[in-house]
Formats: sequence, structure tokens, C-alpha cells
Amino acid sequence: MLRARFAKTGGEAYLLPQTIGPGLGISFRRLRNVRAFLFVLDSLGIGGAPDAAAFGDEGADTLGHIAEFCAAGAADRQGLRAGPLALPNMAARGLFQAARLSSGSLPAGVTLPETIDGVYGAAEEVSRGKDTPSGHWEIAGTPVRFDWGYFPDTGDAFPEALVARICEEGGVPGILGNCHASGTDIIARLGEEHLRTGKPICYTSSDSVFQIAAHEERFGLERLLDLCQTVRRLLDDYNIGRVIARPFIGRTAQDFVRTGNRRDYSVLPPEPTLLDRLTEAGRTVHAIGKIADIFAHQGIGRTIKANGNEALFDASLKAIQEAGDGDLVFTNFVDFDMLYGHRRDVAGYAAALEAFDRRLPELDAMLQPGDIVILTGDHGCDPTWRGTDHTRERVPVLLFGPGIASRPIGIIPGFAGIGETVAQHLGIEPGPHGRSFL
Repeated sequence: MLRARFAKTGGEAYLLPQTIGPGLGISFRRLRNVRAFLFVLDSLGIGGAPDAAAFGDEGADTLGHIAEFCAAGAADRQGLRAGPLALPNMAARGLFQAARLSSGSLPAGVTLPETIDGVYGAAEEVSRGKDTPSGHWEIAGTPVRFDWGYFPDTGDAFPEALVARICEEGGVPGILGNCHASGTDIIARLGEEHLRTGKPICYTSSDSVFQIAAHEERFGLERLLDLCQTVRRLLDDYNIGRVIARPFIGRTAQDFVRTGNRRDYSVLPPEPTLLDRLTEAGRTVHAIGKIADIFAHQGIGRTIKANGNEALFDASLKAIQEAGDGDLVFTNFVDFDMLYGHRRDVAGYAAALEAFDRRLPELDAMLQPGDIVILTGDHGCDPTWRGTDHTRERVPVLLFGPGIASRPIGIIPGFAGIGETVAQHLGIEPGPHGRSFL
């Protein structure tokens, strides 16, 4: 039996010869688990994007501005949180040093750890959009080099011919909204009319997206999902990235609330991603939350739905318990973006970050030799910024696990290096974009 040391991680594995023969060489198989856990804190930007001005986001800094508001007492909320932003576990993995690398200064009021346990840096997006699919696809090794289609932000958002086809092929008597809007605001404004008329509420944003809100019980969840699939097909010629089902319940504008049955219908990534390569290599990709939807269920071995960051964390821990050799557990923690970033809720965002941070010791306790964890973001959504849309920012990259030595990796050009680091660690061939930083 031969013995080899895994470079970079410091872990050891025993390798058993598989094939020996003249001119054939020797191939080996691993006899210990090597796994990767990739957690995307949706919208956790750390400022500093060099092209932010082109997106109207120069100066945006999600983490930095949250910390600033917390340090000034402006993000306190009775019974929810108070005082400076406290993220001791992510700080120990280099979060605040990564923020300083990105923006040039430490977030206000934060406490730095005595030592850093892990690899830390910042990554800047090269995809042309600041949307969720672009960010996640690039993280998985496939940047978006083309321009998405978008709907105008003045007048009617959707062309008359498209609306007519949606009504005809979707079997609805008309649509409400037809504009750029915040999802919670437009449901409060048009939800009662939707209940009276049966017309779905259709709206968009600065992202390449068509969103449809409808009452989960009165309109029907399955009917809403069927309508979204019809609209997805009709939008192919418009190069729109996603159609999102936004079911809600309640009886009046005062008690309407969106449910956890959101569904995203995305186009396929433009080329194979890390997930496809892992699947082809016989590994299992455990997709938690909306990951499977973001990748149009391409390259996904197992889909696990959960509603809210706490449930997503629980589901991730369970998937880690069940993950095998060479597997990837890939989770999107959507609340940061959906509940707090888009709603410009600084206190809520801060409290959600602190709640996530408090649970990291549970993850640490489950890690085995050969495991790595990467915490990152997919874009920004600065809750202090104008409007309600995403912001163009760099994102933190924090990698840790048993045997991982601490070191800074600076600014990474492109998110694809994250996926390539996972690929190298799990022992599959590299993709054409990005380089591993291990």
C-alpha cells in the first residue's frame, strides 16, 4: 500500500493501486472522505468593486454600512439586537480583514480576533450583471459574458404582445402591476384587486427577471407554478434570466404575507458548471434552498428545500451528515437578500448576520479531516443604498477546515476561482475559467 500527502490541505490519505500493467501506469482511488461545503450568504457584499460606478453603485458597501449603522446605534431595534456588529466566528475566519482588503478600511466598531483560522480574501465579479444567477454561475466556474435582457423602468414594463400571449396561453383574464416594484409593496397595493379579479400580479426589477405574485389558496399554488413555466417559455426570445413565483396568503393588505413556496425558473447556464463536472465524475451535489432553481436543476444530485436561514442551516447540517466522499453541499442563505437587503432593513440584516454567526460552531463540530468550508456572497444588496436593488460589490471568500493554514489571498479576479478551488479539493479536472487559490 502506498502513502501520499494531500498538498495544500495537509490531510493524509492512503491510496490503493487500481491498475498496473505495461504502458498503463497506475491509477488510484481515495480511501478517505474529501468533501466541500459551499455557503453563499446571499447579497453579503464588502464594497470596493472597481466597476461599481458603471452600475450606479460607487460607494456601496453592504457589510461596511451595516457595521457603521450598528456602531452609531442606528441599527438597534428593541428586543432584536443592540450595539456594534458582533460576528466573532466569521471574524476569526478573516471576514473583517477581507472587508479591509476590499474597501480599504475596517468596518466601524468591529472587534478583531487575535488570530485568524483559515484562508481569507475578496473576489470581484466579472459577469456583466449583478443578479443572482450570474453570481452563482460564476461561483460555480461559469462567468456570464453576455448581456441579459431587461424590462424598461418607465411606463409599462412588459410589451403588449407579450402580455397578450401570457393571458392567452396562461389562461388568465389579464395582469396587474406591469411595472418595476418591490414585491412586498406591490402585493400590499394590488393583492385585494388580485383576489377580486383573479388577475396575477406581474412585476420586474433592475434584474433580468419577471415575477408573478398570486394568492396561494385562492389562485392556487400549482396554477401559479404552471403559469410561471408558461411565461418562462415565452420569455426565451427576450433573454430574461428568471421567472419567479411569489405566492402569498392573507385576506387584506394588512395581513398579506409571502409564503415559503417561492420557485425560481432560470435559463440554463451558458456552459457546463462545476456542478455538471462533479455529477459527471460520479459525485453528488446536495443543493439546499434555491440552488437547484438557480441552476435550472442542471448538475444537481439532490434537492433539499427549506424556508428561512435557520431552516436552511438545519438542512445544511443534515446534508453534511449524509454527504459522501467527493460530495459538495451547496447552500444559498436567501434571507439576507430577500428579507433585509431588498427591504433596506439594516437592523434586520445585522441581526440575521449575528444569528448566522452564532451557529457556525455547530458546523465546526461536524467537520472531519478532508472537509473544507467556503463562505462567500454572490453580489451586494446594501440596505443603506438608494432604491431596493442589488449593489455591485466585491464579496468575501473565507475558506476553513481541518488542516487548513491561515493566510490572506488578496483580491481574486472573478468568482470562478471559488469553484475551481472546490474542484481541486475534490479531485476533479479544472474548468476553463478561474484558478484555485489553494
